Order: sequence, then structure tokens, then C-alpha cells
Amino acid sequence: MLAKRDNGFVSLFDEHTGLYLRTEILNNGIDTGIEAFMASFPELLDVGIMGHCVHGLSGLCLSSGVQCYQRGDCINDANMSLEDFRWIVEQCRGKTFQIALGGRGDPDQHEHFTDILELCRKNTIVPNFTTSGFGMTEDLASHCARYCGAVAVSWYRSPYTNRSIELLVRAGVKTNIHYVLMKDTLREAVERLKERDFPKGINAVVFLLHKPVGLGKTEQIVRYDNPLFEELLRMVDKERFPFRIGFDSCSTPALIRELRNVELSSIDACEGARWSAYISPDMKMLPCSFGCQTSQWEVDLRQCSIMDAWRSEKFDAFRQAMREACPTCSLREQCMGGCHICPEVILCANKM
Repeated sequence: MLAKRDNGFVSLFDEHTGLYLRTEILNNGIDTGIEAFMASFPELLDVGIMGHCVHGLSGLCLSSGVQCYQRGDCINDANMSLEDFRWIVEQCRGKTFQIALGGRGDPDQHEHFTDILELCRKNTIVPNFTTSGFGMTEDLASHCARYCGAVAVSWYRSPYTNRSIELLVRAGVKTNIHYVLMKDTLREAVERLKERDFPKGINAVVFLLHKPVGLGKTEQIVRYDNPLFEELLRMVDKERFPFRIGFDSCSTPALIRELRNVELSSIDACEGARWSAYISPDMKMLPCSFGCQTSQWEVDLRQCSIMDAWRSEKFDAFRQAMREACPTCSLREQCMGGCHICPEVILCANKM
């Protein structure tokens, strides 16, 4: 169990189970009931080690119905170097619990993938990543079992999707499915939940909101009053499944209004610039990876440290937008106004 005292609160992370706990602000060891707003250093980093998609020419994302927000089929930048990654993790030692490996393509296809996993663990950081599963092998799965906390497989509705899940589960890896919720995939999501029609042995299905970023189309945005989305939330609220259910924090405005049987303390608002940050393959740090299409929030790590970027004016401005959002709403502290990068996806009738 890793523990950290920070900004008046205590956070705990079990590197074996993934359990994460955070107290409210403490005063002489007594809980004040005041929710902690941010950490003094990101507890989770999303690190884009992939500068291009190895499988881009095959159009895996588009053929599966997923519109890549990183424009992986269009951009062919260099992958992050091993030395740059080493520079990142050495700064994070003792401060960051987890690193999520990502970028424009499958992280397991990085030329130094196993070295990257080892570097994380040597610096007491748990690595996780999301993959299409297209290039997953038994050897890669065994390395994941040895080093990773969890691996998520994108739901690409293809034979290689099920094969990669099978390889990971068989290797003993905590395996999740990342399912992108968009207008064209909502009905399938509802039907699969009704039939419990996801591969056996998975740990969880995590629903991610489609964003109109990169190749993402605006017409695929899920609206708060979509009847299929409402049905999905009712099922999640009332039924039990042989796997866990998760949502990204972009869904928080809808979750805190619609879920009645879920503990609100398990639902957090946007973590960007509060608990987490994104670092791009070319060493730009942003509050969230969905902001990588603009320089508005980015800080160049070639010019400063991760701590400097975390304390920068750009990150403070991002936090201030959360502090000032929806001042008259009784639920503002639970959702902080929703997404400040893609306001079109905010699932709230009042906000709309």
C-alpha cells in the first residue's frame, strides 16, 4: 500500500488491487468534511508514448466505428524516446501512483515497451495502458501480468479484440474493456448489458464519452436526454453484472443526477490539473489529453520541470474555470461544471 500526505489530506493506493482512497481535509487528524481540491503533484499521469499509430494504414479505429481523437491515422510523429520517459518517471518517484501509457497508437507496440514498464516499477509507479489488441501476443501479455496494474482493450468488435482479451485474461492480467459511447454505439451498449454479452473473465467495462476532438464528429455526441443513454444509466443503477461498470469523469454531470444507488463519494469531477495531467510524445504537458489539439493549455517540458508545469499559470487558469463554474448549482462541487475543453459533451440540462 502506497500512502501520501499532501495539501492537508491523505491518499492511499494499493498497487496490487488498484484500490484508491482519499480523505477529506484533515485538521489535527480530524476530518473537516471539506473535499480536497487538488494534489501538489499529479497522482496519475497520462503519458503519450506513441507519436503515431503503427496500425494507422489499416484504419482499425474508423473501421470499428471509433473516431480517433488523437488523429492517429493522420499524424506520423516520432514516438517518445526512452530517455524522455526516464526523465518523466524519475521526477514522479514517490509522488505519482500510476502512469497510463497512451498516445497515437497502441503503447504495446512502442519499440521500448518492456523497458518503459520496467522503468515505472523501478520508480514505484504502476503502469497501465489501453490497446486495440491488434498486436497483442502471449509474450506481451506475460509482461503485462508482471508489470501492469491493469490493461484496457478498446471495444473494436473484431476477432483480434476477443483474442487479445483472452490472452490477457489467461495470463492473469486485470483486463478491462473501454467502450466509447456515441450515438451509433448506444443501442449496442444497452443490448450487451442486457444480455451480459461481454467476454468472460474481464474485470470491468468502462464507458468513455465520445468527444468532438481530432477525427471525432460532432453529430455523434451523446446528449443528456438521449433515451438510450437514460436506459443505460437506469440499468447500471439498478442491476448487477458479472463485471464492474465504470465511466470516465466526463460523464459525471449525468451520473450525479441520475444514479440513486451509487455512493456519490465514488464519483469524481474532472481530474485534469487537480489529480492528473497528460504529457504528449513531444513533451508538452496539458491538464487533459483532449486539449492536445490546441496550445491553449500546454506547457513545454523542454523548458521546465513537471512541477513547474503543474504550478504554471496555464494550469492555474484551468483550475480556476472549475472553481468558478455554475456558482448557483447545488451540485457544482460534485461536477465543477463538467468538461471545460469540450463543453458540447456536458450531460446536464441546466448547463445546456
